[in-house]
Amino acid sequence: MICNALIVDDQSDIRKLIMMTMQSEKFELYEADNGEDAWRMACNLRPCIVLLDVMMPGSLDGFQVCEKIKTDDMLKLTTKVIMLTARGQTADVERGHAVGCDAYMVKPFSPLALSGLVEKLIGSE
Repeated sequence: MICNALIVDDQSDIRKLIMMTMQSEKFELYEADNGEDAWRMACNLRPCIVLLDVMMPGSLDGFQVCEKIKTDDMLKLTTKVIMLTARGQTADVERGHAVGCDAYMVKPFSPLALSGLVEKLIGSE
């Protein structure tokens, strides 16, 4: 079964790397470069997974987008969120888990580790 995957990062080179990592027949890949677009796209696409940066331009950061996803009646049941960010301080990781992220990965990241984490979270959905 193909599932939608939403990749959210304000840096196009990072989005490109994640897109290459996630390329498979299992995913339909979508991109956003800010929190507002990410939230709107998540509502429309109902992705099985969102790879979400924390620091982005606009009025919504990654923590806020994650919290919106995890408190939405439909999305919280179907969407896993991986925070993928350079923010690796303990307080950042704790905040990520407090807003409901399913996993927290710090940049720079290993594409292989990211791939394994995605597989672990969504399994064979």
